[in-house]
Amino acid sequence: MSLQSQIEEKLNQSLKNKDKSLYPTLRLIVSVIKDLVIANRTKEIKEISDQDVMGILKKMVKQRNESCEVYKKAQRTELLEIETKEIEIISSFLPKQLSEQDTKKLCEEVIKKIGASSIKDMGKVMGDLKKTHGDVLDFSKVGSIIKTVLK
Repeated sequence: MSLQSQIEEKLNQSLKNKDKSLYPTLRLIVSVIKDLVIANRTKEIKEISDQDVMGILKKMVKQRNESCEVYKKAQRTELLEIETKEIEIISSFLPKQLSEQDTKKLCEEVIKKIGASSIKDMGKVMGDLKKTHGDVLDFSKVGSIIKTVLK
């Protein structure tokens, strides 16, 4: 079952169960996916892949994380809670991200494998990590980890 189908099925279940904490976010996800499908029609692409859907979901999580930072600074706890709940719902469809310890260990292994010695080699390390572990790494954390290891 494709990721898009899973999301749509979860939306239908939440509508049947009248789960008001879940279906607004799922509707938003389905809406963004349908926007991509419509945009792809002009490019004559019939279907979107799970990778496309994961890209959409990652972008949505990133947007909400940025909003959370703003809400924390403005001390808007009610909006922060809503965004946090949306992040949880969206993230449930994404592969589980590696912990910070595992990410650091993986970064160190790739740095040794490539032979990176300075911050100039950061692009090579990031490129290798994206190829091999792009789905399970949070690259906002990876960048800072690589910088500290290569200093």
